[in-house]
Amino acid sequence: MPTVTWARLDGERRAAVVAAAETEFAAHGFSRGSLNVIARRAGVAKGSLFQYFADKRDLYAFISDVSSQRVRAHMEDRIRELDAGRPFFEFLTDLLDVWVAYFAEHPRERSLHAAASFEVDADARVSVRAVTHRHYLEVLRPLVHDARARGDLAPDADIDTLLSLLLMILPHLALAPYVRGLDPVLGLDEMSPEQPALAVRRYVAALAAAFQAAVHPHHPATT
Repeated sequence: MPTVTWARLDGERRAAVVAAAETEFAAHGFSRGSLNVIARRAGVAKGSLFQYFADKRDLYAFISDVSSQRVRAHMEDRIRELDAGRPFFEFLTDLLDVWVAYFAEHPRERSLHAAASFEVDADARVSVRAVTHRHYLEVLRPLVHDARARGDLAPDADIDTLLSLLLMILPHLALAPYVRGLDPVLGLDEMSPEQPALAVRRYVAALAAAFQAAVHPHHPATT
């Protein structure tokens, strides 16, 4: 994470470094991303970057955190609009639709997400995923626990498994419509407008079959 020197830097210079690093890492990922290019675009000496961050991996993790915070802020705003108190799997369908739409409309966030997902350097990948997973779980875990408290989920539902599956599904939905061959099963790389929405509903149906309460508390069985 950033040093004290970074915290003392003026806002315009910080913004220039962040913008340059986002552009470079989005285009080339961590392994091929160049600190020389980042420094030149930001208008700082390369050595200054090491006054701001411990190393290249530290800068990469910070940039991932900045990007994740933007995505998180957008999704939390939409969660409030969507009303998370509705039946969980109905709400989840709308939430995943919003997620897909966000990455369709924000190519830089999509590129940074892809760079993190496909990074070949194990240490960098672990560092970045620790950051992104923290944001995912801080948003998802309360939603899932509230759903269980309402009775939307089966009493014996394995909450950790549900969260783990969501951690796999969300990045996949962000990238598969744009990465050829990433999902040949559900046809997400066919680029037809309706395909992501159809995939979302198939995912949610599978999750509901595994985790939903047998009798939904909002729709009691009739006699």
